[in-house]
Amino acid sequence: MRRKAKAPAGALLKTSLKSSAIKPAQLRGLFYANSYLCRMTAENLTVRLGLQICKDTAMSKAVTRCKWAEGVSLDYIAYHDKEWGVPVWDDRRQFEFLVLEGAQAGLSWSTILNKRDGYRKLFAEFDPEKVARFTKKRVEKLLLDPSIVRNRLKVESAVTNAKAFLNVQKEFGTFCDYVWQFVDGEPVQNAFEKDSEVPATSPQSDALSKDLKKRGFRFVGSTIIYAHMQATGMVNDHVTGCFRHGTCAAMAKNKG
Repeated sequence: MRRKAKAPAGALLKTSLKSSAIKPAQLRGLFYANSYLCRMTAENLTVRLGLQICKDTAMSKAVTRCKWAEGVSLDYIAYHDKEWGVPVWDDRRQFEFLVLEGAQAGLSWSTILNKRDGYRKLFAEFDPEKVARFTKKRVEKLLLDPSIVRNRLKVESAVTNAKAFLNVQKEFGTFCDYVWQFVDGEPVQNAFEKDSEVPATSPQSDALSKDLKKRGFRFVGSTIIYAHMQATGMVNDHVTGCFRHGTCAAMAKNKG
């Protein structure tokens, strides 16, 4: 059975208006009322959002922390408060920070934090075995995705480093056993009072950087490696007045 052809939308609208009991003046009234409600809803949401931002800002300033963590974003503060300086004894976590620290070179850490989920998704949850198997075709595909830093050298170095990472695991059992030996197996506990006193490198980062380069790692200069050591708790660089300094120092006693 053939179906009836549908009438044009315009024709249906005209027919509906003609048959409707609502007069043009009433339609205008409904339109203005609806507009008013939409405007009031938007204003209400704006006020509520503003109040939430003020609340979050107040909460972020409720404790004393390293100055570098303030004034960027709540995610930046959360990273400082929950991750930075916590000793990492997990190989995959170590690999994650190697990838992210390498990607940061020349960029801000906030940029990398904003793209962290993209890296996690595209780099196989930071599984070095899977990343080591990435093909040239896979790399080319990654370079088209804006959810990561689309720098060819950085993306290719992540694959190269994954292969070198596996070689270190094969030689030392775990990457953690290898990397922690550069600080004698426990975090270096610094006691800087100001952010300006915190160095960009150290003798330990110089030694680790040099050894990593010999093993084929890329984007592992001493500055990048010192940042990696800070992030993974190999060195406690929270200033003494920061509420996380003592907490991270206590974590050093709980390996694994």
